[in-house]
Amino acid sequence: MAYPEFLKTERKESFATWKFRTLMNWYPMYFGTGGKVLFWSGDSHEVHVQLKRSIWSYNYVGTIFGGSMFASTDPFYMIMLYKIVGDDYVVWDKAGAIKFVRPAKQTLYAKFLLTDELIAELKRAADEKGDHTYNIKIELIDKDQVVHAAIERTMYIATKAFYEAKKGTKKEKAKF
Repeated sequence: MAYPEFLKTERKESFATWKFRTLMNWYPMYFGTGGKVLFWSGDSHEVHVQLKRSIWSYNYVGTIFGGSMFASTDPFYMIMLYKIVGDDYVVWDKAGAIKFVRPAKQTLYAKFLLTDELIAELKRAADEKGDHTYNIKIELIDKDQVVHAAIERTMYIATKAFYEAKKGTKKEKAKF
């Protein structure tokens, strides 16, 4: 497969992220989306995904199923951020929305990128308020960089202490 020029990066994959990427591609829940993880940087700041039209991903009219588009982009920002910030924080994917821009019969790609500035901003917001919700965008594009779907995910980050206290409060309320 010729790697699209727009996905080329200076970052390198580590053995640990190569192994995780390989296992992710064989994980039945992800494999069933039709998506394939092409690259996972050693620092977890960048991930590349491919979605081909195949037996797993085409719909009644022969284009890539919208559910495959959405599901193939599902876990990445949450996993990436969790791997970066570590056990001092709780990270969740809270919501998602997709806008179908045009039908796709060709291979689509998504590039997930977390910058050091964004990570610092998210940690600062969680440290100051206890928790923080933010939106992040993903585009599924073809080899000519034409957008076929625009996805927005709502992510949640909290300090572990804040999250545990909040969880404890909810349990107490449930008793009454």
